Amino acid sequence: MSAEQTPAPETDGPDGPRPRRLTYAALLVALEGLAPAVAGVWMLVLGLTGEPDDRQQAVTGGVTLAVLALLPLLAARGLLGRRGWSRGPAVITQVMALPLAYNLLQADSVAIPAGIALAVVAIASLVLLVNPATTQALGIRGPGRTEEPKS
Repeated sequence: MSAEQTPAPETDGPDGPRPRRLTYAALLVALEGLAPAVAGVWMLVLGLTGEPDDRQQAVTGGVTLAVLALLPLLAARGLLGRRGWSRGPAVITQVMALPLAYNLLQADSVAIPAGIALAVVAIASLVLLVNPATTQALGIRGPGRTEEPKS
């Protein structure tokens, strides 16, 4: 294969390689998507193969969790692909995770460590997503900014 036929690595875009902050943000968002996806599949399997109290409720809960996991998973894929649209769903996911983390922290059970972990991941993701290097890598311009002149 000649140099002209060799595809460029996916991490290299018009502005160079993907910033590590963007990669870390995508990984954290994907982690937040994988958790409900795994829980949803687990609930669905238990609802179909086990002896739940209410089979319909177990199946509905499992399908709902699996579908809700799609938003952060698609956002993470978009972040890795440096798609500007992906930051919005990723930020929305973090904003929705913070009240959930707060509710988990109010529980008197083993949910408290899960609340701490979720809060840390959500805050870290938000910091990474609003970072100027991330914003620039995604091609997002701030309010009132026009296209910058090319050198």
